[in-house]
Amino acid sequence: MTSAPPLGQLDDQYDAVVVGGGAAGLAGAVALARMRRRVLVVDAGQPRNAPADGVHNLLAREGTPPLDLLAAGRAELRGYGGAVVDGRVTSLQRSSDDGAPLRFAVALEDGRTTTARRLLLAHSGTDVLPDVPGLRELWGSRVLHCPFCHGWEVRGRAVAVLSTGPMTAHAATLWRSVADRVVVLSHTGPDVTAEQRQELEAAGVEFVDGEVVSLEPVGHGDDGDVRVRLASGAELEVAAVVAASRVRVDTSLTGQLGVAVADVEVMGTVAATGAVTVDPTGLTSAPGVWAAGNAAAPMAVVPAVTAAGMQAGAAMTMDLAREDVAAALLLQGAAR
Repeated sequence: MTSAPPLGQLDDQYDAVVVGGGAAGLAGAVALARMRRRVLVVDAGQPRNAPADGVHNLLAREGTPPLDLLAAGRAELRGYGGAVVDGRVTSLQRSSDDGAPLRFAVALEDGRTTTARRLLLAHSGTDVLPDVPGLRELWGSRVLHCPFCHGWEVRGRAVAVLSTGPMTAHAATLWRSVADRVVVLSHTGPDVTAEQRQELEAAGVEFVDGEVVSLEPVGHGDDGDVRVRLASGAELEVAAVVAASRVRVDTSLTGQLGVAVADVEVMGTVAATGAVTVDPTGLTSAPGVWAAGNAAAPMAVVPAVTAAGMQAGAAMTMDLAREDVAAALLLQGAAR
């Protein structure tokens, strides 16, 4: 096993190049590096969960700030001889002929190039947020989306669910498990059914009609609130606003490789676009190309994408081992 190159420098060839240095990409890279494979992670530095105060439900790392988790993951990978460089991959092309061992040409935005025997696509998705003034600025802190990720942090307080799609009743039901008060803001979302409204009201959920025109922070720190302003002029203050995003996965690289992608629907509405289609090991429709993390599972949380990254790294290691055996047999036959 050779040591990793100096920071920023690329070798001519790696066993695997990983696009994206989030939890999934780093987990996959560590799995490969621990099997003495030469691995390069190229990270554009735009983790989707960067606005969050901490990563939750990750056993023994509860509450770790996202960037701290990634820094620890990078250090761990380098300890096994893997390499991480900051940069953006702009081109991925299969460079081998049919029947020949798989090889891929990798180019970065700054002009650096290398080749890889296998690829792991672990780039992040982008949250497309509801168009409400002030919402983007509070995303990940006082505007939340997942009760499993953030519910404990606002336990026993008041939250408002911003209705923009068919998941409103589902979200209100879940958040009622941790919040003492849940208010559904009708905003621009579809009406909940009469049956759903009856169920939610029985659980103590309130309803406020009218379009939301702005969200504003009130106070500072973990105890701060959000002021919700309605078109009618009415206002209310809550600890957090729950809002759903639509995840957009970048397809510029998957298109170059001919990798199959698909939109993800939840309750009849598109929740994510461009998600990479994979088998249980993370293998895509293109030979030699795996995907993990939000690239393949846009709604998955950190513990899940970490596991998927490790699984993909293990499968890639097995595939590389098979290729090594085939090459050894060819050499043995040529020597006879």
